[in-house]
Amino acid sequence: MSETKPVITGGCVCGAVRYQVNGSLRPVIACHCEQCRRFSGHFVAATATRKAYFQLLKADGLKWYSYQAGLRQGFCQACGSSLFFEDEQGERISIAAGSLDQAQGLQIAAHIFAAEAGDYYSIDHNVPVLADGNHSVQLPV
Repeated sequence: MSETKPVITGGCVCGAVRYQVNGSLRPVIACHCEQCRRFSGHFVAATATRKAYFQLLKADGLKWYSYQAGLRQGFCQACGSSLFFEDEQGERISIAAGSLDQAQGLQIAAHIFAAEAGDYYSIDHNVPVLADGNHSVQLPV
């Protein structure tokens, strides 16, 4: 008997971007790099899934911004919600944890690029805190 994968949904504030994940999500990674802080207005707390499990349901407002060849960030051009981060050659798509419709029981598994964190907040040291982006948090199978 095959295992039933969860169906997880989310989207932006105004509803112009909606997505569905037909599978599991990775625990949350908190990225404190300057690029993510500027993109979100704070640090980015993102879960991720395999691209094969991800489906855009509505992309009317979706806009991608590429700040480096092969890397892009997705946001809603109507309401400004930060939504996605993607290495176009990779197997995962990172999803802003706050854009999920329902709580998924996710927890922060690591803080990355902590050396670039803003000086106005403290990082929780109860999970791994890394100076760079090399973490060992795996995508679900």
